[in-house]
Amino acid sequence: MADNGNASGLGWFFAGLGIGALIGVLYAPKSGSETREDILQASLDAKEKAAALAQQGIDKANDYVAQGKQVAADYVDKGKEYYEKGRSQWTDYVEKGKSLVQSQQDAVQSAINAGKEAYVAKTEEHAS
Repeated sequence: MADNGNASGLGWFFAGLGIGALIGVLYAPKSGSETREDILQASLDAKEKAAALAQQGIDKANDYVAQGKQVAADYVDKGKEYYEKGRSQWTDYVEKGKSLVQSQQDAVQSAINAGKEAYVAKTEEHAS
C-alpha cells in the first residue's frame, strides 16, 4: 500500500517539475539560447533524479526478494525439522507397538505352555 503512495508522489514530483520549468521559461528575462540551456539542464537534472529514484526502487525490490528467500528458507528448514520429529516419533510408536505385541505373544505362549503342563499333569494324575 505504501508503494502506491510513493508512485503517486513520484508522479506529482514530475508534474511539479514540469510546471516549474514552464513557469520559469515564461517569466525568465533570458535570451532564447540561455532559456534552452536552462531547459536542457533542468531536463538532465530530472533525468538524474529519476534514475536515482529508479535505482532506489530496484534496491528496495532486491531487498524484498532477499527477505522473501530467507523467509522461505526458514519455512523449509522448519518443515524439515517437523518432518524429522514426526518421523522419529512414528518410529518410536512403531517400536513400542512391536514390543507390546511381542510381550503379549510371550504372555499367550506362556499361558498355552502352562495349560499344556497342567493338562499333562492332570491326565497323568487320572491315569495313575
